Amino acid sequence: MKQRRCKPRRARGYFTGCVAAVLLWSVASAQLRYSISEEVNEGTVVGNIAKDLGLDKSTLKERKYRIVSSNADPLFHVNHNDGILYVSRKIDREEVCERSSTCLLNLKTVLENPLEVHYVAVEVLDINDHSPSFPEKEKTLEISESVLPGVRIPLKASRDPDGGPFSVQQYKLSTNEHFRLEVKDKGEDGKIPILIVQKGLDREAAASHTLVLTALDGGKPPKSGEMNILVNVLDINDNAPVFSQDVYSVILHENAPVGATVIQVNATDVDEGPNGDVVFSFSNSVSHRLLKLFDINSLTGEVTVKGLIDYEEKDKYEIEIQASDKGLAPLATQKSVIIKIVDANDNAPEIEVTSFSSSIPEDSRPGTTVALISVNDLDSGLNGKVICSIGEDVPFALSPSLQDKMYSLVTKSPLDREKKSQYFITVVARDAGQPSLSSEKTINVVVSDVNDNSPEFSLSPYTFYVTEGNHPGASVFSVKAFDADDDGNAHISYNILRDGNEDNKLTTFLNINSENGDILALKSFDFETLKTFQFQVVASDSGTPSLSSNVTVNVFILDQNDNAPVILYPVSSNGSAEGVEEIPRNVNAGHLVTKIRAYDADIGYNGWLLFSLQEVTDHSLFGLDRYTGQIRTLRSFTETDEAEHRLVILVKDNGNVSLSATATVIVKVVEPKEAFAASDVKSSAKADEDNNVTFYLMITLGSVSVLFLISIIVLVAMQCSKSTDYTSKYLQETNYDGTLCHSIQYRSGDKRYMLVGPRMSIGSTILDEGNGFVCPFDTAELSCWFISGCTGGSHTDQISN
Repeated sequence: MKQRRCKPRRARGYFTGCVAAVLLWSVASAQLRYSISEEVNEGTVVGNIAKDLGLDKSTLKERKYRIVSSNADPLFHVNHNDGILYVSRKIDREEVCERSSTCLLNLKTVLENPLEVHYVAVEVLDINDHSPSFPEKEKTLEISESVLPGVRIPLKASRDPDGGPFSVQQYKLSTNEHFRLEVKDKGEDGKIPILIVQKGLDREAAASHTLVLTALDGGKPPKSGEMNILVNVLDINDNAPVFSQDVYSVILHENAPVGATVIQVNATDVDEGPNGDVVFSFSNSVSHRLLKLFDINSLTGEVTVKGLIDYEEKDKYEIEIQASDKGLAPLATQKSVIIKIVDANDNAPEIEVTSFSSSIPEDSRPGTTVALISVNDLDSGLNGKVICSIGEDVPFALSPSLQDKMYSLVTKSPLDREKKSQYFITVVARDAGQPSLSSEKTINVVVSDVNDNSPEFSLSPYTFYVTEGNHPGASVFSVKAFDADDDGNAHISYNILRDGNEDNKLTTFLNINSENGDILALKSFDFETLKTFQFQVVASDSGTPSLSSNVTVNVFILDQNDNAPVILYPVSSNGSAEGVEEIPRNVNAGHLVTKIRAYDADIGYNGWLLFSLQEVTDHSLFGLDRYTGQIRTLRSFTETDEAEHRLVILVKDNGNVSLSATATVIVKVVEPKEAFAASDVKSSAKADEDNNVTFYLMITLGSVSVLFLISIIVLVAMQCSKSTDYTSKYLQETNYDGTLCHSIQYRSGDKRYMLVGPRMSIGSTILDEGNGFVCPFDTAELSCWFISGCTGGSHTDQISN
């Protein structure tokens, strides 16, 4: 009974499954197909599914009409209200359907209550949005020059992500007579470019070739990609060495020394590497006897003498030289070298000194015999006839003797050891052969000294500059004399000439080292009490009898920077350098607040003053001129600026050890009416201060001018008493900073000119090398002076700047 009951149930199940299968088949067979282009914008309409399937739009939302997809980011979506299929995001066909000719996307749409499934196919159409590209931008190929035409070289194909007609359709090769391009279509694998050699390669003509391979797709217009191909042609040994000359012929003298170059042959090979390296050798046909006489450098091709070359044995040689390369199968070339031997005078004359005196006094009379010389030549005839001679630039001569081939070396003029203390006399003996052979022998003749020269000082007169405040007992300067004589005749001792003259009292404060001429000051000099003096130094030699000479020494005392700047304005009632300035608040930029006035009793750089702001409350408000000391406003005042400003000004000179002073200015900013009232009160007080400032400045300028005029007068006076043979020097201060004068001096004929103009630094000098006079100029005058040499008078012209 149970089995009977089961059979009807199983029959009903089969029937239900069949009905469901029929329904599903009918739904699946009712598919829709749409097509869109890739890269369309989001929201683009693909098609109206509800309309095309005949669905009721009013029930779509209620039946939850949707697209079933496992993708988290679906490409399409359907609207519940109207049943239209839309694009959810941009579609890249190459990404969705890589390397597929047809890109078909299947969508499954579902409705519930009752369940319905509909299949929609969307074909994505390709567009030409990619250019062809090669795996390599540059490709290097190495091809032997021996390759035959027709050789095929496959290249890597270009890839284009686009499909169909937009994929790579053709290749192009840049024009080259040695290569052409062939394209092989491999179906789904695309088109493969093949490089074919169509003409033989010659590395010696072109070592490399540059090609450009271009791939084009089927777009309109087509897109392209390029690859650069460099073809390097590899060398083969296909060229033999070639000599640079067709005929080699050389003349070689008999008895040429071993190692002497006979000739150098040259050969070149246009191949590369070892195939082009050339080595030289003698051919196998060269006899063993020639190999003893000559040798060849395998690298340079230089043929040299190896043995004794004798004209009497053979007057002509022919040698075959081979040039070969270093290829695996070496190629060689032979060339003959003809060597002609020229007969030579085989024996040179011989010189022998039979008697010789090694030294001769410089006061010897002309005709004094120094040496006896004999000559001999083993050759005969003209080759054995000898002529003997010495140079014409020596005070000696060869006097022939009564005996054949004998000579006497005698003096022919007075000797002077101070001009030349030693003579190397070269005696030349030459035969009459062709070509003539000669021999030389050098005789060393020493001229002994006689005390015939007085000491000479290196300068006359000497001029020295000593800075005041020197240390007593220290060396301040030195003199130097030279004696042209030798040994004891040239040993010099120094002493100061002390004749008791009133003018030479200062020499009691000086001492001199008798050995080296160093002069010591026994006391300290003071520029304010002594500015210049002179004395004489005597130099004596140790000869017998002794000779001596003296020289005048001029000494100038130089000022030191021993005075600090003095503030003239501002000065307060208690004597300190402080002042108060009131200015209206409405002044403009550039308004003169005040001027710092100062002076320095020193001269030159020591007295040249520079101003700088050491402290200031507001750097943007005030500026200071470093040369004039003027304080000016840099901008207009604002309401936020303080009413009182403190400025500390540093005034320093330009001495080597700079001295300085400071001044303090209190600037009070007041309203315009207050400033006007204050200016009336201060005008009378400032008038008295200005008078004092003017008085001090006049004293300072007057002192500087007097010192300058005294220096000019001394210079002119000394120039008039000395020689006018001057040497010019250009002295320039390398560390110049400021506006002091510097000097430029030059010479024209028998006159000397000196220009003293702006930027002359302290210590600048004018040097007369002929008389040893040096003139110092320490001045701040901004003027230019021309001083002419005194040839009968002197004059000075001033040219203002």
